Amino acid sequence: MGLSEMTDQLNICLAQLNPTVGDLPGNVEKLREAVVAAAADGADLIVTSELYLCGYPPEDLVRRQSFLKEIKAAVAMLAATTGDGPAILLGTPWPDGDAVYNAALLLSDGDITAARYKSDLPNYGVFDEKRVFDAGELPGPIPFKGVRLGVLVCEDMWKPDVAQCLAETGAEVLVVLNGSPFELDKWEERDGLAKDRVHETELPLVYVNQVGGQDELVFDGRSFALNGDGTGALLMPAWEEAVVHAMLVRRSGGWRFDEGPMSRPDDRLANVYHAMVLGLRDYVDKNGFPGVLLGMSGGIDSALSAVVAADALGPDRVHCVLLPSKYTSRASIDDAMDCCARIGCRADTVPIEPAIAAFDSMLAEAFEGRAPDETEENIQARARGVALMALSNKFGSMVLTTGNKSEMSVGYATLYGDMCGGYSVLKDIYKTMVYDLSRWRNENPVSYGHGPSGGPIPENIITKAPSAELRPDQTDQDSLPPYDALDDILTSLVEEERSMAEIVAKGHDAVTVRRIARLLFIAEYKRRQAPPGVKITRRSFGRDRRYPITNRFVEQI
Repeated sequence: MGLSEMTDQLNICLAQLNPTVGDLPGNVEKLREAVVAAAADGADLIVTSELYLCGYPPEDLVRRQSFLKEIKAAVAMLAATTGDGPAILLGTPWPDGDAVYNAALLLSDGDITAARYKSDLPNYGVFDEKRVFDAGELPGPIPFKGVRLGVLVCEDMWKPDVAQCLAETGAEVLVVLNGSPFELDKWEERDGLAKDRVHETELPLVYVNQVGGQDELVFDGRSFALNGDGTGALLMPAWEEAVVHAMLVRRSGGWRFDEGPMSRPDDRLANVYHAMVLGLRDYVDKNGFPGVLLGMSGGIDSALSAVVAADALGPDRVHCVLLPSKYTSRASIDDAMDCCARIGCRADTVPIEPAIAAFDSMLAEAFEGRAPDETEENIQARARGVALMALSNKFGSMVLTTGNKSEMSVGYATLYGDMCGGYSVLKDIYKTMVYDLSRWRNENPVSYGHGPSGGPIPENIITKAPSAELRPDQTDQDSLPPYDALDDILTSLVEEERSMAEIVAKGHDAVTVRRIARLLFIAEYKRRQAPPGVKITRRSFGRDRRYPITNRFVEQI
């Protein structure tokens, strides 16, 4: 390209960073480091993700006046650094009069030179921004170094109104600050909506997304730039911090981005696994835990959880505890020890029989004349929970629970037993995907992980029939349909909100569908007390799916 074709240009730096909610000094320092590096490469403007300064989502933190006071001080400090350096388009909460906005502030020439407020506040799924923010008016463009920037904040891009208003008022490029959490197949939706806005306005678009874990959400980054004809100009890597320059050049036909790096998207299982690893790593590290410990049963759920933990934190920060009872088979113990050896983590054995004997003695008089049932099975699970929590209290590591979404859907878990813990990496993973991920991880060492390079999960763990081993010869399928059928019914009920009649029409037995639906609804009280876990599907339990515990609605088929 000759100089005669370059009538003007703007070097935009996309700062795809991993902020920590509430850590204003840490987030400022991380951004300042990115700004220094970007300045050395000639950046004119650094664009952050949505609410970068405080981390996303801040939830009710933004209702605290003391927090907003610190926000204003941090913004003033950042603005002062732009006197002799590149400008910053900063995502932050911003008080204005009696209102508090989800804002994008332009910091340049040592001051706040423009502010734009998020207009479309999402109030669905995991989002409840109308609870804490006021909605801004439809914005106009921001003039900056001869370019009119059309600034949108996340949800503003998901509908045409804001982009159309910006185009009609003279914007020349759309700049979108985002805190868009990961879920299966969401990348295609994001990409499609961005292309819709580009085709409607014929303007180039740059999209900056957050990366990292925050409680139950994990953000995949994957920031990008599109030209006005819808072609991709730049795609940043998923799951990692990165600072990448996008050169916007004015030509005779308007502004266009020069071609930049195009990262190759991962496949579906690779993305899910990376989300689990990053979500756990940030939850543990941002909350200051020295590591995790978990009950290692010899089953596939605890094996996969342990491998994810090793990849997230390193084997030296993972403590596996075998908690055998008289029903635990020798094969399960051998499988558990084999998996721990492959991972390279510490493995200890704490038999629960002494605790079970004590409970039998304690309750003998109260239970006299009644046959053993699920009560005695639950006592075993709760004895294990007590032992794990005692080790956590004594040594500081967080207990990792190992239940999957299929089990939690139908209440196949013991409250205050195997549900004891601080976090669950499988909370939003159906059992069929547990198997898929285990096979995938055995075949794919992960470059971003700290775990083993070889196949960490013994084949016998993957192929044997799953069992809680709480009574003789027990298997999961004694009380549940095959997992492929169960998971299809549950996906239809939970993610798709299908009626029972529609599910039966797919080929499922009506009695089974009715039974699974009943189990799903009556287990709500258990799920309300379950630990957090990374969101993977379109509708995770918790903030995504909110059903009443007391609920007498009975659907007819």
